[in-house]
Amino acid sequence: MIFRQLFEPLSSTYTYLIACEDTREAVLVDPVYPTWERDLGAIASLGLRLVYTVETHIHADHITSALQLKREAGSRIAYPAVDNCACADVGIEESKPLEIGGVRIDPLYTPGHTDDHFSYSIGDFVLTGDALLIDGCGRTDFQNGDAATLYESIHQKLFSLPDDTLVYPAHDYNDRRVSTVAQEKTRNVRLGGNRDREDFIALMNDLDLAYPKFIDHAVPGNRECGVCPRDLPEQLEAYCNQMTASPQG
Repeated sequence: MIFRQLFEPLSSTYTYLIACEDTREAVLVDPVYPTWERDLGAIASLGLRLVYTVETHIHADHITSALQLKREAGSRIAYPAVDNCACADVGIEESKPLEIGGVRIDPLYTPGHTDDHFSYSIGDFVLTGDALLIDGCGRTDFQNGDAATLYESIHQKLFSLPDDTLVYPAHDYNDRRVSTVAQEKTRNVRLGGNRDREDFIALMNDLDLAYPKFIDHAVPGNRECGVCPRDLPEQLEAYCNQMTASPQG
């Protein structure tokens, strides 16, 4: 298997490139619009062919590049089936793995951050999206999020994986790239150390976080698989511009 972790600094988003070494077929998980050219360049440099883009959920902090990549590379768009997006080619459901050559991607339904959220188990690692972050978790105060649901998703689906499973999140704001299930069970400040369900709910309900600055543009754009709004305020235009530099993790 070929694996690359790619970083978009404006929204601090990790995009994951996963490919089969034999068939050279590749997928991108959570691609970000401003970095679509970088991602295609990485795929071309490795001699791969993009066959799918896969989303963990409808994002509120960036526009996906799924539609642009479909236009450029002919890739198919995979979205959570629960979203019922007309633009999607494949509906992601638990117990229906996505197979890319010899690589198997197992969807794990992990709602709570949003009501449509999926994580993806691949061999000895898991892509946890916004559900489980390194030393944190996704917020639960919009898009039908729910703290109790997130607690159950993490404990029943993610913390039930083997302790040495590598955890790759969709975001990190402190230049961290990977953790393990054991580390998050022990050290995660919101969920670790056997924090019980009621304490977690109280903690999440008391965060008093600011309203997401891009959500009103990102959510409708992502329901169309990556359409940038034409009326985007000037201070937010970078979210839909091609980036001149975007580091790889």
